[in-house]
Amino acid sequence: MNAMTEKLHTGAGPSIGAILIDSGRLTIDAAERIVRLQQEQGIRFGDAALQLGLLGEDDIQQVLSRQYDYTYLMPDDDSVSKEVVAAFKPFSPVVEQLRILRSQLLLRWFDVDAGGRALAVLSPDAGEGRSFVAANLAVVFSQLGQRTLLVDADLRRPCQHRLFRTPDKLGLSSILAGRAELPECISRIPRLNELSVLPAGAVPPNPQELLSRPQFGALIGILCGRYDVVIVDTPPAAKSADHQPIASRTRGAIVVARKHLSSAQRLQALLRSLQDGGTVVVGSVLNQG
Repeated sequence: MNAMTEKLHTGAGPSIGAILIDSGRLTIDAAERIVRLQQEQGIRFGDAALQLGLLGEDDIQQVLSRQYDYTYLMPDDDSVSKEVVAAFKPFSPVVEQLRILRSQLLLRWFDVDAGGRALAVLSPDAGEGRSFVAANLAVVFSQLGQRTLLVDADLRRPCQHRLFRTPDKLGLSSILAGRAELPECISRIPRLNELSVLPAGAVPPNPQELLSRPQFGALIGILCGRYDVVIVDTPPAAKSADHQPIASRTRGAIVVARKHLSSAQRLQALLRSLQDGGTVVVGSVLNQG
């Protein structure tokens, strides 16, 4: 560490400049130019860097997020699919709506002092944004500092392993079939500090039977003891009855629909089935377009 990096590392934690140098976004020579302008004009490091054209707004926002433990990814990071918009654009309007939903769920369902609860994300049909909501909701909970687990319980057409680039050879189906243990199936998501994913695993010939086994309920109980928030993605409710054993184990659900696409009749049928099964519908999401 030379004099410049020592200077940037002084204080309670690393400065913006130190973080940018450590991450390779800024050279030491560039940092020295920024510091000189900062001292000459009495401005902030980030403003000096922008004025010199050495950094962009995205760089500044990203490093500020690290200083405040609010992690998200840079646009050129391909470790997570761009469909997980909360991981890349946490200040966009769609993610702001997810944060509003998060606040409502914290008030209505998740009690951070009671050890955590699970929540199923349901929709009547495919293409309504159910998996999108599950993935991005899991990210915004993790950005709050909540230990968050995203479970892909769509054992017919799983997708969360693709969105988060996790291995899918082992997963939920492997655990329920007694072919794997929980620790070997869960993946921590790099650079999204509090987020883990339990993928679906191999697609089985008997998904409903696996999900109806007592082991699934026991697993949900174990997960709620280890995580603050457990978000469970599900298959389309109109295509199978898989959602019923899932929702009965989580005890709470949000329902996703898409404007001009979702069938009112199928939506009502889903709500009736949840009510009949004793599942609390905590909220709903209407995707636009």
